[in-house]
Amino acid sequence: MSPQANGDSKPSASDFLAPAKQVLDATKALEILKEYESRDGLSINVLIDSKKHGGLTYNDFLVLPGYIGFAASEVVLDSPVTKRITLKTPFVSSPMDTVTEHDMAIHMALQGGLGVIHHNCSADEQAEMVQKVKRYENGFILDPVVLSPQATVGEVKDLKEKWGFGGYPFTNDPFLQLLTSAKTETGKLGSKLVGIVTNRDIQFEEDSASVSSVMVTDLVTASYGTELVEANAILAKSKKGKLPIVDKDGNLVSMISRSDLNKNIHYPLASKLPDSKLEDKIRLQKLVDAQLDIVILDSSQGNSMYQIEMVKYIKEKYPDLDVIGGNVVTREQAASLIAAGVDGLRIGMGSGSACITQEVMAVGRPQAAAVYNVASFAARFGVPCMADGGIQNVGHIVKGLALGATTIMMGGLLAGTTESPGTSFVSREGKLVKAYRGMGSIDAMQDKKAGAGAKDSQKSNAGTARYFSEGDSVLVAQGVSGAVAHRGSVTKFVPYLAAGLKHSLQDCGQMSLQALHEAVENGTTRFELRTASAQLEGGVNMESYEKKLYA
Repeated sequence: MSPQANGDSKPSASDFLAPAKQVLDATKALEILKEYESRDGLSINVLIDSKKHGGLTYNDFLVLPGYIGFAASEVVLDSPVTKRITLKTPFVSSPMDTVTEHDMAIHMALQGGLGVIHHNCSADEQAEMVQKVKRYENGFILDPVVLSPQATVGEVKDLKEKWGFGGYPFTNDPFLQLLTSAKTETGKLGSKLVGIVTNRDIQFEEDSASVSSVMVTDLVTASYGTELVEANAILAKSKKGKLPIVDKDGNLVSMISRSDLNKNIHYPLASKLPDSKLEDKIRLQKLVDAQLDIVILDSSQGNSMYQIEMVKYIKEKYPDLDVIGGNVVTREQAASLIAAGVDGLRIGMGSGSACITQEVMAVGRPQAAAVYNVASFAARFGVPCMADGGIQNVGHIVKGLALGATTIMMGGLLAGTTESPGTSFVSREGKLVKAYRGMGSIDAMQDKKAGAGAKDSQKSNAGTARYFSEGDSVLVAQGVSGAVAHRGSVTKFVPYLAAGLKHSLQDCGQMSLQALHEAVENGTTRFELRTASAQLEGGVNMESYEKKLYA
């Protein structure tokens, strides 16, 4: 210290410095890292310990970054939705009457995901929607609409209106020709192909005209046994709209279409397995006849004698039909359905944006805790799980998958898209919005029309059935009705979600969802809890800003 005028000594800078620590060799950093007892952050078991942290939801934690050694484009998003069926992208639209009808299901399938058609409509209406989805993109069309030459132009136009596509083959079946009523859709697969009629052929023809006078008979065909790639090449070269596949005797076996070829080019991830759900055994039979691939048993509380009996019934009568049970939020609920034979589980109770079950019923579970506890248990039996509810952004999707879900179901996030059946209107603030409601809302349970397929029966209503309220004289709401911002088309929004998910997995250092699950389980991928201040810090802190999610 240097002396001062008053006799005190003036401290120097060195007096405030702690004793110098040894500076380690930087090249040894990775080796020194091994000296720490555990990796940075929390393991999944510590994070989800409700005795320490309470029940967590998606905003309560973050995934810590890993090592990036690959491009985001190399990330694979394939993930199972049931024991036997895998999706190219792990996104599923919810079976709500303001979210999923055939249009949404078609476009979700084209993006590699799955659309679950709601059942707040008659069984026939739902089966028809399933058929529309099944016929939209098929590769080889194994069940084309086949007509007889006795059909009229007007009947062909009606079919185009019904199915949403044109271009029908005509077969000459000797037995059917003996029937005076052998007209529309009475041609027969496996009979002699005699012609095809397209939209252009009938555009300016009278409805009463016979299609036999306008159909094209000079056909380009491919032989039965031709591979799809080769058949597509023949179709592309022919400049035709349809390519019939015939056997050695000229009988129609199947078809491919130019529209499907275009879809395969523009939507290479397209799922060939669109989906539907169940109301009762009669409805199920109609949906099976419509060739659905997966049935979802829709209930807010899946651990019931009704659902367990239905699972057993389906697995016994339709062993090739995959069943997803739910909803569940505990291991005990899951165990009952797994033992009954489900091929997948749906997780969530009260976490949806239009759901008030937790508030009204005081029953449910925070979604992060629910997803991890159920998914980790179900994984021991090879049962995939779907996280349903609470998804507001890409980050929530990532967290749901990191906690063990194999797919993510979205309602409110997709309700604002062009393809949802909800009504579009301008809000009082002048914004374009779309109607959205929970299936437990009074409107949904009383069937005040919001989508395209409501019906006027509380007893057979999808909302009352989901919440066990079919016979109640007083309906207790477990959902709300409202509106969500218009988001544009699924064809842009879902690719944005997929791109965001890929970049997130890249940040985590994992090249696939399977790798992410393994890294979480073995403790390689770590987590961090977020305080309220941390959540505020992670948000936008500006006087004003414009939030554009994608371009």
